[in-house]
Amino acid sequence: MADDRPVPLDEYPVHQVPLSMKHMATGDRNAYDRCIFHVLDHEGRALLIAGLGVYPNLGVIDAYATLRTGDDLHAVRASDALGEDRMRLAVGPLGIEVEEPLRRLRLTADDDLLSYDLTWTADFPALWEPHHLQRRGDRLTLEGRRFVQAGGVEGVIRAAGEEFRVTADEWTGTRDRSWGVRPVPGEEGGRLAEEHPTEGFHWLWCPVRFEDRFLMVVVQEDADGYRSLNDATLVRLGHRDRQLGWPQTEITYRSGTRHPGRALIHLGDLRKPQELEVEILTSSPLAIGAGYPPADDWQHGTWRGRGWTDRRTYDLTQPHAQAAYGVTDHAARFRLDGRVGYGIFEHGSFGRHDPSGFTDFNSVAP
Repeated sequence: MADDRPVPLDEYPVHQVPLSMKHMATGDRNAYDRCIFHVLDHEGRALLIAGLGVYPNLGVIDAYATLRTGDDLHAVRASDALGEDRMRLAVGPLGIEVEEPLRRLRLTADDDLLSYDLTWTADFPALWEPHHLQRRGDRLTLEGRRFVQAGGVEGVIRAAGEEFRVTADEWTGTRDRSWGVRPVPGEEGGRLAEEHPTEGFHWLWCPVRFEDRFLMVVVQEDADGYRSLNDATLVRLGHRDRQLGWPQTEITYRSGTRHPGRALIHLGDLRKPQELEVEILTSSPLAIGAGYPPADDWQHGTWRGRGWTDRRTYDLTQPHAQAAYGVTDHAARFRLDGRVGYGIFEHGSFGRHDPSGFTDFNSVAP
């Protein structure tokens, strides 16, 4: 018989529905609540990606951290049974501490392969991203609410005998916080999958930190170029957020791949068009180590038993088939209106995408 007593979080006035905080308002198995952090140095020597998520209707909490240095990708992943204390954001050797909500967080890892102790401090207020909806036929498969934020990071990272001293003037940190419903492994097929196959998916997610401003660009397009998600917003302290119209991207892909070599994003309105130049410094495929689809060794939300921890180093000079069909996070240097900034150029393009000239899942740049 299930134990239905109150949990510690029930002490706080945070309820949205007349249920204990132990229970979700939805019974959807794909309900989730998670975050991702990017920590990158301005010379492209290292890119750390770390995240933590809970899947209440699956009873799972998990976390991951990957560090790209040179051609190596060091990865630590941990998973456990979700307990009653939702304020404790820790799994195995990986943890996140909210020292000051929306302002300062501490990221920690204590593993022989990869360890770090970092303080992430916001430079700008958190910015809502557009409400994200996706359907397969008549079924809602994704509904996410997200905010994004950029700041400075200080501390130390150690991996494979290397040590990186992280300072706010030479490193940038971005983060994304999201919750809702999102497919996890085990999603059923059946009629909807058969009658509504995925033809194509084109994605761009781009948070950029400049010294005096923060820029967020997000675009999602279907196979024919129809845009289902669109936003470009500039944040400046003391100013109202500025909307920069309908971003148009020019991505130059490396021959024989869909891996971007460089990119240009057109922003602004008719009165003052602007160009965001993208210089890629280093890259980390999220399907390698970080548990995003179509990873073949571990994905978010999957039950691995209690106290599961996995660590490994991937050689990125070797072919990894799953990387071609997953989103890749590129640490990048950006230029806009005479200013230089740093952040993430996250991109994935799979299947048909008419504006890019891709005809199917095997199509690549000439």
